[in-house]
Amino acid sequence: MDATETRPLTPAGRRIATAAEELFYERGITGVGVDLIAEHSGVTKRTLYNQFGSKDHLVAAYLAERDRRWRSLVQATVDARATPRDAVLAPFEALATWSETHTRGCAFINALAELPDPSHPAHRIATAQKLWLLDLFETLATAANCPAPTPLARQLLLLHEGTLATQPLPLDTLTEATALARTLIASATPH
Repeated sequence: MDATETRPLTPAGRRIATAAEELFYERGITGVGVDLIAEHSGVTKRTLYNQFGSKDHLVAAYLAERDRRWRSLVQATVDARATPRDAVLAPFEALATWSETHTRGCAFINALAELPDPSHPAHRIATAQKLWLLDLFETLATAANCPAPTPLARQLLLLHEGTLATQPLPLDTLTEATALARTLIASATPH
């Protein structure tokens, strides 16, 4: 089964996906084997392989689902903003909400570090997630009439990703990054 295929999961498939998400995020992708996932989900390895085909596809499914939830949260946050200029800051506001329950940094950054092969299906999903966020920042900056949306989008992505990378540290970089993003947006968009 290809990681990008969507088919309804059986109850066992949902248990596998839930166990895999918890284990991959808490222990790392390469540190978790299919035996452990099968044990935590209460299924056999055969059932795991029947549902996902391979560990690589299970990792890709884990990241694809996480990406779907993240994009949904970001889009809802964008949609709730009163003005296009306010919407540019929405990914930072969404990150504040997301970080309440996801405290071990970014699953996509972690996946890119653990899976450096660009042909790995999970690597492609993680890369696409980062490029989507860059494109979203540029789209939002354009809608806010920013005369140079591309440089602003890159700066905002760097701030956002730096915040994610430092999240496990005992620092509140999100507050500082959001304030800096607000300053960048204000200086780059007409009032």
